[in-house]
Amino acid sequence: MASDSGDGHATLKRCLGVLRDARNDSEQFAALLLVTKAVRAGEVDAKTRRQIFDAIGFTFPTRLLISGQPPPGCPPHTFRALGLTLLACFCTDPELAGHSQVLNKIPTFNEVLLSPCPPDCTSMVDDVYQCLSAVLATARGPRELVAKGTVSALCQAYLSGDHSSDRALTLLLGLLAVAEARCWQRDAPQLLAVLSKLSGDFLKAEDMTKFELCEVLPHFIPLSAPLTRDSQGSECLHRVYKGLADILGSKLSQSQRDPALKLTASLVQACGVEWIPAGSAGSKFLALLVNLACVEVRLTLEEPDPVELEGKKEVVTACYVLMEMGIQECLREENPLLDEVQKMQLMRIMEEAFGAVIFYLRQVKQEDLQDPFIFASVRVLGAWMAEETSSLKQEICELLPFLVHYARKLFKEGSPAVSLPQAELGSTEGPALPQDALRFLLPGFCHLTAEDRPRAILVSQGAPALLCEYFLHQWEVLSSEPAAPAPLTSTEMSLQTLCGIFLNLVVTAPDLVRRDKTFSSLLDVLLKSLPLLLPQEHHLVLAANVATLGLMLARILSDSAALQGTQSAKEFFGATLRFLSQAHTAQADPSSDSLALAVSPAYTSAWDDIQELWFLGMQALAGCIPLFPWLAPAVLRARWLEGLSELLSRVSPASLDFELISAFQGVLVALARASEPCRDVILAHHGTEWANLYGMAALEQCLAEQ
Repeated sequence: MASDSGDGHATLKRCLGVLRDARNDSEQFAALLLVTKAVRAGEVDAKTRRQIFDAIGFTFPTRLLISGQPPPGCPPHTFRALGLTLLACFCTDPELAGHSQVLNKIPTFNEVLLSPCPPDCTSMVDDVYQCLSAVLATARGPRELVAKGTVSALCQAYLSGDHSSDRALTLLLGLLAVAEARCWQRDAPQLLAVLSKLSGDFLKAEDMTKFELCEVLPHFIPLSAPLTRDSQGSECLHRVYKGLADILGSKLSQSQRDPALKLTASLVQACGVEWIPAGSAGSKFLALLVNLACVEVRLTLEEPDPVELEGKKEVVTACYVLMEMGIQECLREENPLLDEVQKMQLMRIMEEAFGAVIFYLRQVKQEDLQDPFIFASVRVLGAWMAEETSSLKQEICELLPFLVHYARKLFKEGSPAVSLPQAELGSTEGPALPQDALRFLLPGFCHLTAEDRPRAILVSQGAPALLCEYFLHQWEVLSSEPAAPAPLTSTEMSLQTLCGIFLNLVVTAPDLVRRDKTFSSLLDVLLKSLPLLLPQEHHLVLAANVATLGLMLARILSDSAALQGTQSAKEFFGATLRFLSQAHTAQADPSSDSLALAVSPAYTSAWDDIQELWFLGMQALAGCIPLFPWLAPAVLRARWLEGLSELLSRVSPASLDFELISAFQGVLVALARASEPCRDVILAHHGTEWANLYGMAALEQCLAEQ
């Protein structure tokens, strides 16, 4: 055997010499036939491959691909087949596979895939797949393949059902794995045609093919282009739903159930619950999904065996997606898929599953904190804590030190732990920052800081300082985002929730605020950020949070140097006055001839979210006025008193409720008491008359005093 191999190498060397020294095409062609024969027989090692390349480069294969008539007695595709064999040989070298001379052959590769394939051409098609697979593995490859039409060619090759359709599907799966959004953006109709075939096969299959397709289908469920927007996509989803209902309603082994659960999770990630039909069958199916997910989580996590758990992490993460969907559906009031009895049953079942998640997290060792599965477990628990505040309270309190420690570690170290978390339900944007476990815990922390025991634990674990750092980081992220209106980002949502947490601490733990330097640092950030936020109408809810929190902090930290008439303090209070004063306007009252007080048009869409903050802000402003001697003159310069007096003089008193009258009166009394010029302006604008008209007894009394 060694002798045969040696003879082969010697022949190959002679051929390479002939290739270099050939005087005409026929000599070169004869040598090339021997070279390609050796290549096809697998006799070429890396060193020899490089020698072949050095001898002929890309020029010769390129000539072969475009050459016309082959030598007498040879099949018409002979030159092209030889050229492709050489390119397939070169492409086994990753450096050559990414070369522009290979990338510019992609249209030729596509053409071969789409041409009718006679029996003697199969090796040519195999060479093309070898080239395309090698190109896919390079840095530039996926982008070039998509741009040059390979997705469409592969889809058509798969749908043709010929001998290479399995290879076409494998390559498609590889492309979708690294360039899903680009593939769907450019070739959605062709990909939908493949999905249509796959979903049809999935529904009809009665053997193990059904479970094999469970592994394939998730790759064709795009996060970037929701299938529910398209009638063909919706039909595909309905077939997948029916196929899954058949599977999950049957008795299954674990190896059969796991792929089905993973497919279901990928559908939920991409489409929410829109693929599940309304009505009795759909609600039973949804309840079954959540049930199965909870059982799987309990079986895996209540008595975790380290070896078994390692193999189950992927399917349990899929179950987490289904549990998160279960939480959302149990809380949905508009067009719910579940009835009240089903909701109560599922909440009980999920409570037990979340008990298992907490039990698992309490066993986690310090050296395992980088594990993406721990991130997924913390994230799904965060979803439960955000919505369900009464159950598992004791267990969650006991876990809080771990949660704070874990979130701090990931945030400080910029950990890569979230490379494999479950995607967000209905998310419209990319993944969270690599260290962002805190993002998913914030809503739960917001509930917990309103209660004595969990708040004390969070404070003892240094959560306020961590949250302040996180606020600063998220503010920097928001500041770097485009100023144009856009859907609410996770960054902005996090900042709003952080404000809610800090408001809870300001209201319930003022002594902590005075004592902990964290809050002085936070105040500095708020003073500088509000003037930048307020002019951008699409940030109004966040601006309301920042304004109110800043006012509440200023009232407690009134001795802070930052508040003693500094430029940043004056700009902050100026922005706060604009936010509070521009919330209401006079408009025609359809039921009478008079004008009525109404929420300003710019505030209307956000009013449900900011109404409570506005009232709290008015109350806090009234509390700040006597603390800062420079504040009343600032209000005078802003001419807010004149504007409010004019507004109250024009509108019908019946259009103001008691809460609104109290809010205005609180600020007016504070100004009248703190500043003689303010009192004079109110009196000069008929303040006594409209104070009487609106039943503002405290203001009347204040104005009457000498």
